[in-house]
Amino acid sequence: MAHERIEIDLPLAKVYELLSNPVEFPKFLERIDKVERINSQTFEYKTEIGDEEFHWTTNIIDNLRNTRFAWITINGNLNQTGTIRFTPLDNGERTRVEFSLDYRTFFGEPSEELGEFIGNSEAQLKKDLAKFKELAEGGTFKEVSVEDNEEVTA
Repeated sequence: MAHERIEIDLPLAKVYELLSNPVEFPKFLERIDKVERINSQTFEYKTEIGDEEFHWTTNIIDNLRNTRFAWITINGNLNQTGTIRFTPLDNGERTRVEFSLDYRTFFGEPSEELGEFIGNSEAQLKKDLAKFKELAEGGTFKEVSVEDNEEVTA
């Protein structure tokens, strides 16, 4: 499991707004290619690892406004769970984000590429949260489209 903490120089409500919509995750989670909303609680994720396409569907299991946002996989060929916790700092002017992300296979040993993907989760999450901080504090998070981001990271 990857667990990282970062402090963002923005008010808690703004940070929560930016991080509580999984469709926006590909803007800063480099290893997620696409997230589509199925309904208000369900999202379809897609990514490619090695030569294999992975897709999984998650349900939001916890959405306490400005406090916590969490999801679990309900089906697919990769199991992902995540929790984001929000803590106000400096009388609400800044926000601490604690992001936990876990990937597992549903059965058997992972392929070499998938094993590397899972094994590098901690370092990747640290890099991804730094990118989120840069986009959020720079005021460009909403301006970046997922398609633009794919071109930048491809």
